[in-house]
Amino acid sequence: MDLLALADFNLVARHGGFGKAARVSGRPKATLSRRVADLEASLDLRLFERGTRTIRLTQEGRALFERTAMLLSELDETAAAIASGGHKPKGRLRISAPLLFSQTAMGRIAAGFALRYPEVRLEVTTEDRAVDMIEEGYDLVIRVNPDPDEALIGRAFLRDRLVVVASPDLARPDGGRVAPGVVRGASSAPTWRVTAADGMSAIRVEPVLALSSLVAVRDAVRAGVGAGCLPVSLVSHDLANGSLVAWGDIAGSEISLWALYPSRRLLSARVSAFLDYLKEAFPQGTPDELAAYITG
Repeated sequence: MDLLALADFNLVARHGGFGKAARVSGRPKATLSRRVADLEASLDLRLFERGTRTIRLTQEGRALFERTAMLLSELDETAAAIASGGHKPKGRLRISAPLLFSQTAMGRIAAGFALRYPEVRLEVTTEDRAVDMIEEGYDLVIRVNPDPDEALIGRAFLRDRLVVVASPDLARPDGGRVAPGVVRGASSAPTWRVTAADGMSAIRVEPVLALSSLVAVRDAVRAGVGAGCLPVSLVSHDLANGSLVAWGDIAGSEISLWALYPSRRLLSARVSAFLDYLKEAFPQGTPDELAAYITG
């Protein structure tokens, strides 16, 4: 197989068209088209469905792209490492991280990593959706309680749990009464099942506020408008100083943050360095470590 033709195919697949790939790479569009056509002929496969104005990968083309994109990247990185005489992290590192972790800790983590590895250009995208690493060109993703994925491997680097908290001025309801609640997102009236020193109980909630951010939920709970269900790391300082009180832990609410990367890919020096940096920041991976990191 012609590696140059394969590289041009990956270039076109990654940018979604011959024109854009040509503009990004500075290569003639006709050259890219010819090389992809030669690759299709050598494989006896159609890799792109070509429309009047757009192209899209065929099923075979998508399979080839998914299997070869990371391998070609590794070849480039290996050649660069050999040329530079070592494996010093350098180049672009694209990471997708969830909203709450980005709001509370990612800025400090990214800054520290950038200072330690100035030759790495770190790009962090904040979103809670499960991105497609290969299609969207990410090197590493951070996910909360990810579903099993045969295409990804990684490690859990932080653990947390959910706790129901409220202002000390807001009494915990008893006798089946309903508590005012601050919830994340639109929600029907929830029931929080909590465990506390006196056992397990159910707290019925009438939402008085629906907010899109857990940080906003915490701030509203601090103001005394209602109770909220929040990660303990986010309210640990408030519980310690008495500005909030805990009504109990949500039963079965263990949270794990995972750093994931494609299993077919040898770890690049950049990804390996970032994983080591996370381990250094959170050596035990406990909620208290994250709380201290947030307030520190």
